[in-house]
Amino acid sequence: MRLLFGGLLIYASYDKILDPTAFGKAVWNYKIFSRGISLGIATVLPWMELLSGLGIILGILFRGATLLSLLMMLAFTGGVISGLARGLDISCGCFSLDPNVGKIGWMKILENLGLVLAAAFLFFSNSAKFMLESRLKPTRSDPPSQATA
Repeated sequence: MRLLFGGLLIYASYDKILDPTAFGKAVWNYKIFSRGISLGIATVLPWMELLSGLGIILGILFRGATLLSLLMMLAFTGGVISGLARGLDISCGCFSLDPNVGKIGWMKILENLGLVLAAAFLFFSNSAKFMLESRLKPTRSDPPSQATA
């Protein structure tokens, strides 16, 4: 699940990182934010997707990465619902910056809800298998570090 979900976040970030202006237009098409704020979101959001995807896959800052991804998925879903309720005929801007690909609709809402569930599952998971984070934590047998004066 970590590989699939983290990989999906990394894949989703790729085109957006390469062309933040086109992604800014996709964000602006939702008519929620001004052009300037949309461009700011388009500049920061893909890096958040990339870093949270890497954190989930590698198991580094895992709780934070999964919480961030859960909040992003909830925000994305809210944006799609808002756009659909206002009758917008736009591309979601999720995995392609082509305005004719990935139009918002009920299917996109269901897909996003599936991603919300995946993020929530990972967030509440107690498994630490194959996580770098668990390998980097000191074990109980490690002596405490001594402060020098």
